[in-house]
Amino acid sequence: MTQTIFADTESTLETMTLQNLLTELDNGIYTVTVNRPDKLNALNQSTLNDLHEAFRFALVNPEVKGIILTGAGEKAFVAGADISEFTELDAPAGSNFSATGQTIMREIELSPKPVIAAVNGFALGGGCELAMACHMRVASEKAKFGQPEVNLGLIPGYAGTQRLTQLIGKGKAMELLMTADMIDATEAHRLGLANHVVPADQLILKCKEILLKIFTKAPLAVAEIVKCVDAYYAAGVDGFNFEISAFGRCCATQDFKEGASAFLEKRKAKFSGK
Repeated sequence: MTQTIFADTESTLETMTLQNLLTELDNGIYTVTVNRPDKLNALNQSTLNDLHEAFRFALVNPEVKGIILTGAGEKAFVAGADISEFTELDAPAGSNFSATGQTIMREIELSPKPVIAAVNGFALGGGCELAMACHMRVASEKAKFGQPEVNLGLIPGYAGTQRLTQLIGKGKAMELLMTADMIDATEAHRLGLANHVVPADQLILKCKEILLKIFTKAPLAVAEIVKCVDAYYAAGVDGFNFEISAFGRCCATQDFKEGASAFLEKRKAKFSGK
């Protein structure tokens, strides 16, 4: 069954200590930038913890309506996990390492507020997995995607085998996972891994354009969309029945009454998120 992983918390920008992220909240858009450009924004445990804190803040802050996730610098979105943290892993530690990362990716995937990855460069390994955990991916023409873990004698650990297969299909996912081939933004778009490809200087603008369009829709309905789409892939969940229940929940909202009235009165709806 779909679930909400975020804790009910009163996180604020003042109480968060983010070592490896830059954040900005403007006009309802919370931009989160992985800020380790000297390491090509590689994901280490500290950065994963920062992402957990940042998304927890985004969930509880009513001023946040949507999130853009990107990487600092011109070379990389996130060029992988930090390999220096892998060297001492054995089987139990490796499983724990994978589980921890998967939990944080799942938090992002289940965000009731729209999350767009602005892929500005290399999205490899854990970086590709991070981008796939977002609801959408907008890629710069310079972006590159790949899961090169087999080169290290590993497999993806942050659910890359699962989400890549969901996004592009079994056959092509098998090929990319087994060969460790890297694909460019055009190929990623053709396969369905990237929603849009734009010039580098238009990347954030395109993400904001999409979010601002979503902001005109009913936020509770948008949140239900996230849960319903997730239900399609959830083990033991009948997505069709889940949608029936979600449709019923939407019918009980003030936003539904406002949306229906606005349509009949030929005016623009003013949704309250209630």
